[in-house]
Amino acid sequence: MCRTMNFREGFMINRSFFSPSFLYDFREHSKKFKEEDMQAKIEGKNCIVTGANSGIGYATAEGLASRGANVYMLCRSKERGEAALTKIQEVTGNKNVYLEVCDISSISEIKSFASRFSSKDAPVHVLVNNAGVLENSRITTSEGYEMNFAVNVLGTYTITELMLPLLEKAAPDARVITVSSGGMYTAPLTKDLQFSDKNFNGVEQYARNKRVQVALTEKWAEIHNEKGISFFSMHPGWAETPGVAKSLPDFSKSLSGKLRTSEEGADTVIWLALQPREKLVSGAFYFDRAEAPKHLLFAATRGSHTAIDSIIKDLRSLSGLSSML
Repeated sequence: MCRTMNFREGFMINRSFFSPSFLYDFREHSKKFKEEDMQAKIEGKNCIVTGANSGIGYATAEGLASRGANVYMLCRSKERGEAALTKIQEVTGNKNVYLEVCDISSISEIKSFASRFSSKDAPVHVLVNNAGVLENSRITTSEGYEMNFAVNVLGTYTITELMLPLLEKAAPDARVITVSSGGMYTAPLTKDLQFSDKNFNGVEQYARNKRVQVALTEKWAEIHNEKGISFFSMHPGWAETPGVAKSLPDFSKSLSGKLRTSEEGADTVIWLALQPREKLVSGAFYFDRAEAPKHLLFAATRGSHTAIDSIIKDLRSLSGLSSML
């Protein structure tokens, strides 16, 4: 789904997030990690992971499966999804791992999945919104939406909204974890969701999308505060994944062997899934098992989250969920 981007352009926009502190700090931060935090078992809990056939999504699915969860892997490719599922079952010994073929860029496919899954009438304990894309060229989906926006924002919004009734069934310990990016620090929240500028910039659009995810998480936490559902967004750090290799080939090649592993990128996702609810802050943004600021000091992004109500109104309309909410 990803095409080669202009690396120089991407570097200039996100240069602060390719810095050594974001590239190499996992080892340093991990010195403060508590081993017992990751030893919890979650047998029987239903966990959905989008974009689960490779990279951070795969590492997340494997990590949850190894702790006894019933894991539902949402993958766009049936072939790649089946290969990943088989591998996870073999590695973890957990046979309660299932494949759901669903393209998160498609509202109709998300609704089809939601309908199928809802018929199980089973609680959803953890929803991991991991699926993401960075397309440097403007590509439009079959439903007419700009591709980055369709996957990173509209798809994430739609599947989360449709899973809310099942998440409520898992209250008071249900949680939604959205894999965002430190790139969001460069972009304020904007109502121009599909990047109307004729000079399309995929890196900037990706950063905008990730800012929306953080603001959405904040708003969801506020709205559903009394329903027993917690919402978290997080930055996985720069990991050596297939997605990064495709989107940032020069960057990936030049730092080969120095980026985080997929497992290190997934570490905080799994940590958020395992911690006692009272230990976490719903609506917060996390990085390496710790709450992180949502804005840089004196950044123009401060105050921009006031636009989220208007953005949600647009997302409801675009997803066709208005009458359902």
